[in-house]
Amino acid sequence: MRYREKIVIVTGAASGIGKATAQRLAQEGATLVLGDLNEDGARAVADMLDAPTKPVVIGFDAGDPASCRGFISAAAEAVGRIDMLCNIAGIMDWGPLAQFGEERWERMMRVNLSSIFYVCQAAMPHLVQTKGNIVNISSAAGLVGIAYTTAYCAAKHGVIGLTKSLAIEFASAGVRVNAICPTGVKTPMSTGVLPEGVDVALLMRNASKMGDLIEAEEVAGAIAYLGSEDARTVSGIALPVDGAQTAG
Repeated sequence: MRYREKIVIVTGAASGIGKATAQRLAQEGATLVLGDLNEDGARAVADMLDAPTKPVVIGFDAGDPASCRGFISAAAEAVGRIDMLCNIAGIMDWGPLAQFGEERWERMMRVNLSSIFYVCQAAMPHLVQTKGNIVNISSAAGLVGIAYTTAYCAAKHGVIGLTKSLAIEFASAGVRVNAICPTGVKTPMSTGVLPEGVDVALLMRNASKMGDLIEAEEVAGAIAYLGSEDARTVSGIALPVDGAQTAG
């Protein structure tokens, strides 16, 4: 029960890592605010949780700066304070470089990088008041280059840079900021059909050395650690949860 009396925001809560994180933190006593573009999906998650209080559900569009800011404002108004922010909302889009047009590139940057900036910017005054913390989801693709993920890789590298910069800027205010870098996770986002023109052998050179995708619950466990008092002096890290994918 490390999160008893803690108020935690989880974005991307309707499925995947976000859903698993909501479940894990609810089990540890957190009061939750769940955000997602799929508001009905987030409500379904809220209804299934065994949480000390009924989670607040707020729909928002991570690709829209005004929606990101409005989401944090609505969350703070609903629950009164913010102790932890979990930036999990994201998309996956990948394939050969020649297939990527301007619209696909811009959408990837908006949802996977810019949204984290806007949500962190809006939440930071609240986190300074509570000496809270942020956990951002980056990726193994934020630590190393991976073929066919040019836009995704660039955005996830950016998340790590943003995380480290905020960790330094707000260390004296008592706010911790960390990132987690998972390998492929067994979620709908990462188990789709391979794009045309992909060299599978080239792609597999950068796969987990343990030979399989990981479970969303494993990432949620790492988030629960980084956001807890067990990690009270840990800030500015990009924690791999990747089966040694980035070790060599």
